[in-house]
Amino acid sequence: MKQEIISFLSTCDKELNDLSSYLYNNPEESYSETKSSKYICNLLNKHNFEVSENFLDIPNSFIGKKGNGYPKICFISEYDAVKDYGHITGHNALSTISVGAALALGSVVNKIGGSVILIGCPGEYLGGTKAVMTRQGVFDDIDVVMLAHPDVVTSESGTSSSIIPLSVKYQGKNGLTFLNKNIYTALDAILLNFNILNSLQKGFPKDLEINPILSQGGYTPLLLPAEAEAKFYIRSKNYKTSEWADNKLRTIAKYVSELTNLAYTTSLYEPSNKELITNRTLNRLFSHNLKENSIIDIGKPRDIYAGLSLGDVSHKVPCIHPYICITDDPSIKYGTKDFAKSTQSEFAFKQCKNASLALAFTGMDLIQNENLLTEVKNDFFKNKNI
Repeated sequence: MKQEIISFLSTCDKELNDLSSYLYNNPEESYSETKSSKYICNLLNKHNFEVSENFLDIPNSFIGKKGNGYPKICFISEYDAVKDYGHITGHNALSTISVGAALALGSVVNKIGGSVILIGCPGEYLGGTKAVMTRQGVFDDIDVVMLAHPDVVTSESGTSSSIIPLSVKYQGKNGLTFLNKNIYTALDAILLNFNILNSLQKGFPKDLEINPILSQGGYTPLLLPAEAEAKFYIRSKNYKTSEWADNKLRTIAKYVSELTNLAYTTSLYEPSNKELITNRTLNRLFSHNLKENSIIDIGKPRDIYAGLSLGDVSHKVPCIHPYICITDDPSIKYGTKDFAKSTQSEFAFKQCKNASLALAFTGMDLIQNENLLTEVKNDFFKNKNI
């Protein structure tokens, strides 16, 4: 059956390479990926997937399904780019890998049973949509979720930071500065927040980091800053720690409001992300299938400082987020225009195809071997409760 998958995916080489090139040549910013999502949906329709566009009424999202019943194997597609820089993190190649995996597993799913699902998630650079999808129950009856991310190294899935993006705003009075010398301004309140936070951080957990910026502080020194805003990235290894810090910051904001008699608001300006919980059994199985498909040099589980929207999903269903090297040039750095350009190399096309096959093989293994799937789920519940 694996040979049948290999033979089928070889017939899709041009379609998948064209997909990578189309996304590369037509980069679209977060939540504006109209052409990208449409191109992928058209390809899924061509291969007899049941496709719903603007899934959950989220513009440029989609869900494609093929097969019936359980197990349900889900792949994730991300396709936004960075303004003026393009696909510097390789989302065009990521989508190619995920679409390839869905098509490959979809080619045999009616023979082996189960279902293959591909979910298109726009807006990854602005926090993504996976947290919203998780809260709305999209992943409640899915058995596993897999996403392989292009990089300059190949490594197993590790963990990520949990992130809460908090906004604190104050509203003060309007007026000329020189006529209102003894009035607390909104900017005064924000600066007091910063000072209190700096004093309190000595007692915070060591794995907690809070990154602040002054996002709004006035237009000109001639006028009172009637509105001021600070944005914080609350980052830690564990979401409970991030929530603890979030409560601290909200308490500080309220305290400063009472001291200065200024109105305030607190809110999340992006979706928050929980830390990624990697399923070790799924990790091992995927690495085995990578080696079966000629990707031999695989690094240890990679923990990253950034947040991942897949983190929320991993608290609901077994997940992996491995990394696939798509360049044979060691001078190329991840997150650069050179990296984006490297997605169009023959080496990248080959690596994407092999990663697609490994994902499809992993899905097939889980469908055909109930004991493997049980092991994956036992691992999930064990690690979820740590």
